[in-house]
Amino acid sequence: MSYWEHRKPVQRARAVDVREVARAAVALLDAGGLRALTVRAVAGQLDVAPASLYSRIESGDDLFDLALDAALGEDPSMQHAVRDAELPGLMHAFFRHLARHRWACHVIGMRAPRGPHYLQLSEKMVVLLGQLGAPDPLGSAYMLSNYVIGSAMTVPMSDDERAAPVDADHAPTYAQLHQHHAVNAEQIFTTGLNTLLGQTATQPRC
Repeated sequence: MSYWEHRKPVQRARAVDVREVARAAVALLDAGGLRALTVRAVAGQLDVAPASLYSRIESGDDLFDLALDAALGEDPSMQHAVRDAELPGLMHAFFRHLARHRWACHVIGMRAPRGPHYLQLSEKMVVLLGQLGAPDPLGSAYMLSNYVIGSAMTVPMSDDERAAPVDADHAPTYAQLHQHHAVNAEQIFTTGLNTLLGQTATQPRC
């Protein structure tokens, strides 16, 4: 169950601000990854007792939900793209957002995003795909999202991919191609995105 299914009402005047909880969670995840985010760590960031957080959340899982949506909602490039961009620009903005917040790909893999900002992104995607003539806008949105998430997840290892030697005895063709390839993560992403977008409007209806 996500945070958005059981949001707790504010029951006291000095209750912890859930927006501050979300921002603290984002800061911890950006600095230390998934293991850095705990109820105790967020409480320390806000200078409150851990028990105070439970007036607004049910468990540590809620912190991941809040952080995921807050990071998206406070990214100016993403908000501009959701408001004004066409589909390629929206997907590029989402790719860059996820590459900046490396933990977000893992959280999406664990918990379906259901916060208001992710719902706005999902709505924008299916509307744009429908306008492009995709016969199954939701299925195409899942396909594109999975491609963006997977591509963004591999960005941090692109430098290692470029530098790591390849044993030509095991993979001679790969070794030869690898030697001269720039391994530009965003360029590779763009090439694949263009291919997928070119296919979405030509898929046959089931």
